[in-house]
Amino acid sequence: MKLRTSEYFIREVLISLRRNNWMSFASVGTVAVSLFVLGVFMLLVLNMNRLASTLESQVQISVYFQDDIKDSVRDKVEEDILEMQGIESVKYVSKDEAMERLKERLGDQKYLLDALEEKNPLPDSLEVTVKMPEMVETAANAIVKMDGVEEAKYGQDVVEHLFDITRLMRIFGLALMVLLAGATLFIISNTIRLTVFARRKEIAIMKYVGATDWFIRWPFLLEGMVLGFIGGIIAALALRSFYAAMAAKIYSTLAFFPLMPQYPFMNYVSVAIIVSGMVIGTIGSTISLKRFLKV
Repeated sequence: MKLRTSEYFIREVLISLRRNNWMSFASVGTVAVSLFVLGVFMLLVLNMNRLASTLESQVQISVYFQDDIKDSVRDKVEEDILEMQGIESVKYVSKDEAMERLKERLGDQKYLLDALEEKNPLPDSLEVTVKMPEMVETAANAIVKMDGVEEAKYGQDVVEHLFDITRLMRIFGLALMVLLAGATLFIISNTIRLTVFARRKEIAIMKYVGATDWFIRWPFLLEGMVLGFIGGIIAALALRSFYAAMAAKIYSTLAFFPLMPQYPFMNYVSVAIIVSGMVIGTIGSTISLKRFLKV
């Protein structure tokens, strides 16, 4: 593209924005609102995915030893588990520590343990964490066959339901984002079509005097890109404020909720929203111009 031609296209974009200022304002507003809604659902989906990953990472195998196990056998089991493929960590929990945990869990009802009369029926155990949640069942089946191991539990039914829920959350989130992106493109392309419709006579005249389709198309593509860029910036700024307020509200009530940290997360989201605005604005202009170029 020649420099003089580029200057002409840029000048045409600026003239069009100034001449159709109310239409441009409406287009920018539509882009900003559409991208903001898309961004809100993007934040929701990404945080749902983080929550799902956090829940999966907390799945552990509880390995209970036999009462008469020797220390050397117990240590050997711990070493063998650590050498297994896919094991992230192994933590030893003595029967005394297990009893203290049980008392904390019972809270005001810990008096129920008085009937034990200082006896501790709880076994020594190991808490095993795997690198991949899908490996829990395989690891548990291998551990329970080791000498000195009484049981290896991981809440089979609960874990299977958990994996089904997290898988459903990811599929639902992805489908929702695709649908919203399509709806945003539809809304923006129809809004830009109003701008193109207002200049349909100008397009027809340019076609009659011999202008190529691309010569006519470029100013509109650039205009759609500019409208998408401005709308994207507005949406990104609004999203940053929204996420900061939402994070503050959630942390005030659920301090340990695994939200995505604002930085650098929101920087990436802002860039994605702005780029999406420019791409959708360009695609919207392309779609809107098709019928008016057929003269």
